[in-house]
Amino acid sequence: MIGTISRTVHFFSPKRIAEPKISMLEKPDLKDEKIIARLNHQYGLMVRTIEFLPIGADFNTVVYRAVANDGKCYFLKLRLGEIPTSLTAVPKFLSDLGIRQVIPPLATRAGQLWAEFYPYKMILSPFIEGHSGFEQPLSDHDWVEFGRLLRKFHSADIPQRLTRDVPRESFSGRWRESVKMFLARLQKEDYPEPIAAQMAAYLNSKRDEIYNLIERSEQLSRIIQPSPPEFILCHADIHVGNLLIADTGEIYIVDWDTLMFAPKERDLMFVGGGLGGGGHTPEEEIKLFYQGYGETNIDSNLLAYYRYERILEDIAVYCEKIILSKAGGEDRQQSFEFLKSNFLPNGTIELATRSDPSLKPL
Repeated sequence: MIGTISRTVHFFSPKRIAEPKISMLEKPDLKDEKIIARLNHQYGLMVRTIEFLPIGADFNTVVYRAVANDGKCYFLKLRLGEIPTSLTAVPKFLSDLGIRQVIPPLATRAGQLWAEFYPYKMILSPFIEGHSGFEQPLSDHDWVEFGRLLRKFHSADIPQRLTRDVPRESFSGRWRESVKMFLARLQKEDYPEPIAAQMAAYLNSKRDEIYNLIERSEQLSRIIQPSPPEFILCHADIHVGNLLIADTGEIYIVDWDTLMFAPKERDLMFVGGGLGGGGHTPEEEIKLFYQGYGETNIDSNLLAYYRYERILEDIAVYCEKIILSKAGGEDRQQSFEFLKSNFLPNGTIELATRSDPSLKPL
């Protein structure tokens, strides 16, 4: 999903978590004073003010900028649902390992990496001024550094005790089946809400193209599953929107909610896949990135499979958000625009098809 937002610190990707869902663009019904009081109690701070940040695309997360009496700024994330150990422990370990381009969560006074704030969990980290890779296109140097940084992560020896709750790739057909279900509903149902009606009409006009994606993903999953390659710990959502380009020029990886043990192609599929934020052609992205990442064997079937699956996941998640709900306000139109961007010329669908070793471009 390619989008542009105002000045930000982190850009969050969509998460697939059960209801209730909230809009990342709308301030939740929470009293600032209660948030500040909880922050000060849990972290031993003297926070003076907090500012809601209408950024990101995580329907279950809201974020704030907190300013303490001493002028220090913090990035506060309030997240619905449980917090896997790995979500905070892995970035903390990587930071302690000396990978300075990972922003560590801060510990509470009790030594935990998150705090309760029912029904949310609080995660606090240093606030770093900068822009996401969607707002500020990566330079040549940034792409090379991105490659080096991702290779450091892929090569890190992370203790098993920190990753016990990380899921393993199963090559599930979950998103394919979800999209099939929505396509069947869209043919039979009417939607009085304007954005839902527009989305239904748009997806109905793209039915053949979407079914081609489903069919090819299913075919590739059957090829891959009998002998999948080695699994490594992957970020699993490492598009440039989850890169922070600091005002100092450094590049950071953010948003560790999607960790997964999977083939390395789960991360590498984003490079040259239409999620680079602009500024470079897909071919240029690939050339620069691998200058930093180094030589590696890439399974082209896996690369194409993951690109197809990512597109189908986008369709399913945005259908859940718009077709199954009337909530979201201005966020609904933005979500619809994100979904349509997959179908643009030289967009994710066209690039996924180009990467498929047995197909010619559509």
